[in-house]
Amino acid sequence: MELMNTPYYIKDKAKHIQQVLNFEKTKIINIQLQQGETIPEHEVDADVAIIVKSGKVNFTVEGQPAEVSTERILYMAPHEKHSLTAIEASDLIVMQIKR
Repeated sequence: MELMNTPYYIKDKAKHIQQVLNFEKTKIINIQLQQGETIPEHEVDADVAIIVKSGKVNFTVEGQPAEVSTERILYMAPHEKHSLTAIEASDLIVMQIKR
């Protein structure tokens, strides 16, 4: 067993991206964004699940908008192009799992 910390940094500074765990074909990343901050369009060679710990984020996936919050999990298939903008200060967990 191993416990990983994901402290909340966003109240003190802008965008924070931290790799939390990397094993076999899985990578877990913590992203924290201030309201209005963005991550430009990109793609990943893995299945991706986005879990919002706090806040709301607007994703655009292959041109389609999707609002993700604590009540919704976003799944993206490998190579789906996506970008995101924080609607409010947000704390996300990104799980990337290669096939």
